[in-house]
Amino acid sequence: MHEFLSVRPEVAAALRDRRPVVALESTIISHGMPWPRNAETARAVEDAVRAAGAVPATIAVLDGRVRIGLDDEDLERLARGGAAVTKLSRRDMGIAIATGADGATTVAATMICARLAGIAVFATGGIGGVHRGAETSFDISADLEELAHTPVAVVCAGAKAILDLPKTAEYLETRGVPVLGWRTDTLPAFYTRSSGLPVTRRCEDAAEVARILDAQWRLGIQGGAVVANPIPEAAAMDPAEIDAWIEEALADATRRGVAGKEVTPFLLARVEELTGGRSLDANIALVKENATVAAGVAAALAELAATRLPARPARIW
Repeated sequence: MHEFLSVRPEVAAALRDRRPVVALESTIISHGMPWPRNAETARAVEDAVRAAGAVPATIAVLDGRVRIGLDDEDLERLARGGAAVTKLSRRDMGIAIATGADGATTVAATMICARLAGIAVFATGGIGGVHRGAETSFDISADLEELAHTPVAVVCAGAKAILDLPKTAEYLETRGVPVLGWRTDTLPAFYTRSSGLPVTRRCEDAAEVARILDAQWRLGIQGGAVVANPIPEAAAMDPAEIDAWIEEALADATRRGVAGKEVTPFLLARVEELTGGRSLDANIALVKENATVAAGVAAALAELAATRLPARPARIW
């Protein structure tokens, strides 16, 4: 293991035995939801991974160490930490390690840490992407660049609906990131089941997803992949309603001068306020469902690795 990692024994044993492990981010705990719903959700998501036959590995930086797998006390510490817990993306990781900080990992940072630990599958709510107005602000999430070159599959409900989804889909295509639709032909829109944008490939089961990931990585194509899983139908929101609330939240952010990495937490909190908590309920439902799908993909990858025959020599025609 890498010198900066501290791996929880349960996770270390699973990795040693090549059993399925699912990485989970921690920004959703410290910056994505209010207490105590954040702590409750973190535990429920880990339970969903276990129920589906994999080992959860929630990732964070605590006291300057990358923690791969957290205990209940660690989860509570993040959930109650507030402003004392830094939001960590790629650019922040070295600083957090060097200064002994506490930090919650975004999608990009979680992918980096998962790769270091040897974890290939990661479940989250929604990835970051191209922000609305990026043609003038140049505000594009580091998540997209991480997906372009870090070999970790991210199971999500698409990109967060507060973003510019067509530009996000175009960016992923430009950077060569496959978007695998989990039993869907279109990219989910986080709170709603479809953005109308096409995915790269529809997949019907975890075995197919695993074969695609395995082939991509064995070819030496070292980027990741998006496994886009629509929010459960019962939890989905009305597209017209949620779009109107998002537009109001965006206008509020502009008036208040919210910028940089504070934009997404502000918008999610404002949308939750405008929807009377319905958006938070939807967020919780989708991340739990993503955890279940991710566990299946991790199990299929582990099975594929265990049954793989020795490499064959190249054919000469």
